[in-house]
Order: sequence, then structure tokens, then C-alpha cells
Amino acid sequence: MSALDRVLPKLLLVLSAFLLLWGVLGLLEYFLPVLSLGLQNRKFPDGLQFAHFFAIMLTGIVFVFGYLRKWPHTPYVTITMYAVLATLCFVEVMDFGAFGGGTTGVLTMLLEYATYVGLSIYLLRSTAMRDHFGHAMHTSKK
Repeated sequence: MSALDRVLPKLLLVLSAFLLLWGVLGLLEYFLPVLSLGLQNRKFPDGLQFAHFFAIMLTGIVFVFGYLRKWPHTPYVTITMYAVLATLCFVEVMDFGAFGGGTTGVLTMLLEYATYVGLSIYLLRSTAMRDHFGHAMHTSKK
């Protein structure tokens, strides 16, 4: 087992738990503004704000519970959620100036995209992920 396979699955689990918590807190603040946790971006319209935190929460839920239950579809659903997050990021940067807008916003967005691509490749190609989620995720039913 490579060093990456010893560290990255646990790191992904911790990061996904963080996403789950962040999403839940963001939705709580969205529905109960009196909480005032500072998570809302006032530049975003309400619908985008909701979609943002719901997608973050759902991404966390998918990986945490999928990983713990060894659900063989977890890598694919997680990658789908990364695509959702990337789409939201594009809208937030291009239309609402997230991450400071302009060049800084675009560079930050591209770094986020590179992270999603790297993690997606890892989820699909890693021996550790294949072993954890079962070889069924890499075989087709005939």
C-alpha cells in the first residue's frame, strides 16, 4: 500500500465530515439568520445560497456514509457531487465575484477544479478505494 493510500482515504473522510458540518451550519444559518455564523455570502441570491450549502452538505453525506457503509457507488456519486460543486463555483465566481472575483477568483476556482479532478482520479484508480468499496465498482454486470 502506498503512502498516499494510507493517508488520503482518512483525509477524504475528515474533509467530507467537515463539508457535512459546514453544509449543515450554512443551512441552519440560511433558515435561521438570527444565528449569524458568518457563513452566508450576501452577494449570492437566496436560491444560490441554499444550493451552495445543500450541495456542500450532500457531498459530505455521500462520502462519509458511503465510506462507512462501503457502498460501492460512493466514488461515482462523490464525483458527481464534485461536478455539482464545480458548477456552483463557476456561477459564484463568474456572476457574483466569489473569492474576490477577477483573476484571483478564477485562479482559486481553477485550483478547486484541479482538486476535484485529482480526487476523482484517485477515487477511480486507487487500489485502496477499490479494495474499500469492493471490486464491484470496477466491473460491469453482464
